[in-house]
Amino acid sequence: MVKHLEPDKTLVKMPSLRAVKSFVAAAKYQNFTRASESLCVTQAAISRQIRELEFSLGVDLFHRSGRTVTLTEAGKQFYDAAYLSFMNISQAAQRIQKVEPVKHELTVFCSPAFTSLWLAHQLISFFDEAPDTHVNVISTNQLIHDLNTIEGKEPDVFISKVYDPREGYKSIPLFHDIIYPVCSPSYLEEHSDIKDVHSLIDADFLNLTPYGRDQVAEHVDWNEWLKAFSIDYSEQTVRKCFNSNDYCMLIQMAVTGQGVCLGWHHLVKQLIKDGKLVRITNQELKYTEKYHYLSYPEKFENNPAFVQFRSWLLQRLHVPLSDL
Repeated sequence: MVKHLEPDKTLVKMPSLRAVKSFVAAAKYQNFTRASESLCVTQAAISRQIRELEFSLGVDLFHRSGRTVTLTEAGKQFYDAAYLSFMNISQAAQRIQKVEPVKHELTVFCSPAFTSLWLAHQLISFFDEAPDTHVNVISTNQLIHDLNTIEGKEPDVFISKVYDPREGYKSIPLFHDIIYPVCSPSYLEEHSDIKDVHSLIDADFLNLTPYGRDQVAEHVDWNEWLKAFSIDYSEQTVRKCFNSNDYCMLIQMAVTGQGVCLGWHHLVKQLIKDGKLVRITNQELKYTEKYHYLSYPEKFENNPAFVQFRSWLLQRLHVPLSDL
């Protein structure tokens, strides 16, 4: 036989919390209208709740004079206790609500070109897959120098052409450099005589220079690229050649129809897919002796944030997981 508990006299005698909330708001603002606005209810609802509260307590809580209300002595005593109680409840609720999933953090170190032309467009899918992971990106062209001088943030992941950036790191090969000429569709339409590698000599060259950039792999500019096809453009009459060590700038100039730029496949393929750039010739250079790598500390092998980032990166770059 089920034993019935006696009613909890304290809880049974408690006034309606909704009514008490209305009272606290009215006492705080000394005005029923402002109280109704603060609680997003009607003034009639506030008045009704307070009347019911006063009836249940058997005392007047307010002195009423037109639209002005002031607390009675009983009202002051009840307000002090009620307000303190609501504050305690509110703070406890906030503490509970602030218990969130643990946020993981990952710092990625890579070049400005990779950051702007690949990573910035792809990260949205990682954030969808890993909403609890914060990603910090540090980009620089002086990778070797900054590896030894960086302060404040210790990089967790390197995406670069350096196989062993630091002691205790492991590296995963990602892809080779594949380089070919690109320009905007409008530029190619205006220069329809550019059809193959030999006719490129009449183009407006946008040329990447090595200044301020670490020589972590072969530096490839127009002279090197054309020389691979037995063309020495330095001995030719070049219509225009703009030089910069900022690859992102050169690509933007190519997109806006200002000339022909050498395109690193992993950086320009999305721009080609979007129709902002076109590939001019079938000729390309492949540097199969050198890779871009994903490098990470050995201790990160089972780090949840890194494992998720590694899987995502390899998938986006179409690197078979079986190669690990």
